[in-house]
Amino acid sequence: MSSAAIGIFDSGIGGLTVLREIQKKLPKENIVYLGDTARVPYGTKSAETVTLYSMHNVNFLLQKNVKMIVVACNTASAFALPSLQKKYSLPILGVIEPGSEVAIQKTKSGHIGVIGTEGTIRSQAYQNTLSKLRSDLQISATACPLFVPLAEEGWITGEVPEKIAATYFEKLKQAIHTIDTLILGCTHYPLLKSTIQKVVGPEVVLIDSAEATAFYTEKILKEKNLLNTVLENGKVSFYVTDSAEKFKNVGELFLKQHISEVEHVSIGTT
Repeated sequence: MSSAAIGIFDSGIGGLTVLREIQKKLPKENIVYLGDTARVPYGTKSAETVTLYSMHNVNFLLQKNVKMIVVACNTASAFALPSLQKKYSLPILGVIEPGSEVAIQKTKSGHIGVIGTEGTIRSQAYQNTLSKLRSDLQISATACPLFVPLAEEGWITGEVPEKIAATYFEKLKQAIHTIDTLILGCTHYPLLKSTIQKVVGPEVVLIDSAEATAFYTEKILKEKNLLNTVLENGKVSFYVTDSAEKFKNVGELFLKQHISEVEHVSIGTT
């Protein structure tokens, strides 16, 4: 099983930031990535629907004989992860707990900020996870929905994203002077990291959940004795449930590398 691939799924394209960090940390691993682009976004859907879609995604990845699955979607991690971990026997890791763990390690003031999509913030997933891990934290959260289309259009620096970021962080202005750690609670947001850092200031530590998830992926594979031991670098296979061409074009922006082939697949009828 050590030579089997890591399966990664997301509702669309944002999970490629997680893939990129896993590739950096574990270059010998084979990866199968599934973007459920036909049913994106997940953030506007019910917990039951997100869980159903997530099970479709896992079932597809299991057909590719993966050894572990990374849920590279904050909404699916919030709503579906417990059900997935209960239903399936292989290791399944979400993005919320790794990011929360690292944020707790980094904070000195005990005041952590969280930004994410409306669905993720509304779910209270980060707030609940952080409080569960450390009960004395102060947590301030706000939704930044326009960051997703900005990232997908490549508008990641400059006047427009800076003004939008400043407007969003106005909601945190009463708290921002004591927040010393800010979780980027959406897989699109790392593309805007330099803009976000400029707006919140250099004293705030940004927590990239993608980096944290890559760290915990390696940790789990080591514990399970599943690290790939081959000498050559691993291969990545891409699958989507809607337009392969659009995914390829935007995906290269996220990955900062060429994507040679993307295959269109059908994974569910609901």
